[in-house]
Amino acid sequence: MGVGAVAVIIGAGPAGLTAAYELLTRTAVRPLVLEQSGYMGGISRTVNYKGNRIDIGGHRFFSKSDRVLDWWLERLTLEHTAGGEAFDIHHQGQVRRLRAAAEGDPETSDRVMLVRNRKSRIYFRRKFFTYPLSLSVDTIRNLGWLETLLVGLSYLRSLLAPIRPEQNLEQFVINRFGRRLYRTFFQSYTEKVWGAPCREISAEWGAQRMKGLSVRKALAHIVRQARGHPADLGQKDVETSLIERFLYPKYGPGQLWEETARLVTQLGGEISTNWKVNRIEHAQGRITRVHAVNEAGETVRLRGDYFFSTMPVRDLVEALDPPAPEPIREIARGLLYRDFITVGMECRKLKLTGLTDNWIYIQEPDVLVGRLQIFNNWSPYMTARPEHVWIGLEYFCNEGDGLWSRPDAEMIALARAEMERLGIADPADVLDATVIRMEKAYPAYFGSYDRFPEIRRYFDDFPNLFLVGRNGMHRYNNQDHSMLTAMAAVDNIVAGVTTKDNLWAVNTEQEYHEERRPPESAQPVEDGAYGETHVQS
Repeated sequence: MGVGAVAVIIGAGPAGLTAAYELLTRTAVRPLVLEQSGYMGGISRTVNYKGNRIDIGGHRFFSKSDRVLDWWLERLTLEHTAGGEAFDIHHQGQVRRLRAAAEGDPETSDRVMLVRNRKSRIYFRRKFFTYPLSLSVDTIRNLGWLETLLVGLSYLRSLLAPIRPEQNLEQFVINRFGRRLYRTFFQSYTEKVWGAPCREISAEWGAQRMKGLSVRKALAHIVRQARGHPADLGQKDVETSLIERFLYPKYGPGQLWEETARLVTQLGGEISTNWKVNRIEHAQGRITRVHAVNEAGETVRLRGDYFFSTMPVRDLVEALDPPAPEPIREIARGLLYRDFITVGMECRKLKLTGLTDNWIYIQEPDVLVGRLQIFNNWSPYMTARPEHVWIGLEYFCNEGDGLWSRPDAEMIALARAEMERLGIADPADVLDATVIRMEKAYPAYFGSYDRFPEIRRYFDDFPNLFLVGRNGMHRYNNQDHSMLTAMAAVDNIVAGVTTKDNLWAVNTEQEYHEERRPPESAQPVEDGAYGETHVQS
């Protein structure tokens, strides 16, 4: 790591920007960031449409990593609540009581991290079910006593005779919830999300996104709630899908990444937008140059000492010069992705009044919409007119298919019609709408994914190349996982470590391990990881 060394970073999402900032503050390496789009944050960006802001996919800010929590709160000040409420933050094995300062007032300051209550429900049979599912009076009433009894018997059967070996997502969910609950609340929705049968999706996806969540854990959580527990934003002892409070930037997730980008350039890093990487040279086992092109057809060549890639693995393999071995190219061509459309709609009001949900899972099979976000409930500052309801209807598709290719006007018409069919909104109350498309939003755990370890081994042999982030690792990471992979890569550069095991260990362990930043002369310690919402997020 010599003075004057350069790191070329492909992508200005959470992983790429985190890597750039960490390099600037911990090393003498100067980062050059190439971003294909014109915005910061990748899928974690905030889209501003006429003053109404869209969070693509919904990003709760919570983490079981002290390092990430501190990183966030160094950039955006914790909200100062009216009562001066204090929060417990676990930090490096110690509990600290954090009370927000007066500058955290969102009415007078923009650089604020709000503290929000999490609420999400399932909309099924035109009724609301609590999420995660619980044996509440409302759940039993909605399902009926007979169905509740059958669900319970099905769960006991799975508990006593689990499917072994556990090879796919269907088996993973059945083992934890029972076959009947799987068919009722998981199967149709998950297949709507992924466009593939659950039996074709790797069980690894469930292990990463659901971790230890099960009926037993959900019941234990209810007991803990009844006893009461402190308002801990770290929430290390809570299953991730059960976390009830989270942090959220005043103007959505993109606000954090726009602030990070500002700091990167202020510290001497460079961020260039609208440059697509189309060629990556390598020689003698090292990456040497990156070529990129812009919309005007201009090209640029960048030489570097270190290279960070958050671009889709399929594209990374295709860009290599000389080409990767044919077996690696074959696997890369078989890697699949799921794409995403959000229809933002400003409504005078909703038919269903009093909704305090952040998002609602639309389980109904007679509509294509998969999830509904209510942006007012993420942050009241996300909407230009607080008296209106600003919502996002989320559709899952494949780039180039019929849904993806629909003109914006047709997508808006579809969204209006489906809101009317579901009894959620009257088309006459829709005042304005817009359509946002996000390609490669979700790396798929089917296709050639079962052979992905071969690709990992191939790229791990390049000592100066670090695959980080969601698409960079073809792994369904949350933004804090993506950040942790970038931090781990910089740890390795600082310590002179060439193995990549600690990067790939992020978001794989069932249990959280307390993490401390390693001293510069030591082997980096593997960071902890966790899963996020559930099979439907």
